[in-house]
Amino acid sequence: MTPFDLLAIPKTDPLSIYRYRDGIYAADLLAAALVHLDLFTWLTDRDASSEEICTHFQLHARPTDVMLTLFNALGYLQCVDKRWSSTLMAQEHLTADSPWNLTPYYGSLKDRPVTLDLLRVLRTGKPANWGSYKMEEDWHKAMEKPEFAKSFTAAMDCRGVYLGGALARQLAPDGFHRLLDVGGGSGVYACSLVAHHPHLKATVLDKSPVDQIAAQAISARGFDDRVGVMACDMFAQEWPEGYDLHLLSNVLHDWDEPEVAELLRRSFAALPAGGMIIIHDAFINADKSGPLAVAAYSVILMHSTEGKCYSITEYERFLIQSGFEGISFSQTVADRGVMTARKPSKKGGILA
Repeated sequence: MTPFDLLAIPKTDPLSIYRYRDGIYAADLLAAALVHLDLFTWLTDRDASSEEICTHFQLHARPTDVMLTLFNALGYLQCVDKRWSSTLMAQEHLTADSPWNLTPYYGSLKDRPVTLDLLRVLRTGKPANWGSYKMEEDWHKAMEKPEFAKSFTAAMDCRGVYLGGALARQLAPDGFHRLLDVGGGSGVYACSLVAHHPHLKATVLDKSPVDQIAAQAISARGFDDRVGVMACDMFAQEWPEGYDLHLLSNVLHDWDEPEVAELLRRSFAALPAGGMIIIHDAFINADKSGPLAVAAYSVILMHSTEGKCYSITEYERFLIQSGFEGISFSQTVADRGVMTARKPSKKGGILA
């Protein structure tokens, strides 16, 4: 890895490049809903709750939420008083009885591996293999293998150079000193934060073999004097104390609600009074009507992990239930944002 100035800012905006990759599975989910479920035809003659949709089509709640959010953002479904129905757009172009029905146009996609994977995820709630590769393990288990962990961590590291700088510029962590980067992967976010805020020191907490990959990456960037690494299973082992900042960057979206609640509970327990949690992620808006780019990104997370993109309202609920207060949110770049909250008994915020 060639050392790079993490304070540098590109002259161009890579938003479209992020969106093409992040939303790459959205078309396959539409194909699954059209060709395999005929969802829009069913919702033209009636309205239905999310639970009724799950019951009728025998679907699991988490992926169904992702699907409905995407189609809401696309303008194909509408939700009024928690009841879903097809919009005029869907009635004219996505239903069996319409002369303008485009469902057959998607018929050739019905056996694409990702389309079939998404159908299975909808019906079981269990993630498919990363990239639809024919591995025995899902993504979480595959990360225990050095070769896959190295490849995946490198992929997340390259996007983090840009996203990490934007996150660091959005934060003003005056009065805080030690950062614990939970599930921190290569350590690119921890390195970026200490680069932008020289008073900070950080530790990346992650499982083996990712901890070894992180140590090498941090050293190559020249930050091993300010960013350490700790091998730890964030679910099975106690988090270290002595850190007044916790960062969970692109971590919570990999997990279902019980696991998200558990991670926030562990953060609250380990932080000192007045400590701050930083959630850096892609956020669905409060009423779950979009943004479209985030709703599309949520599909790949639904496919390959146990999670999804959560809404601002959902994260606020999780944080309040865990005991946090003083919640703030702002956008950063590339459809990402940052939410902060504090453990009670210290005044002040962290957002610039």
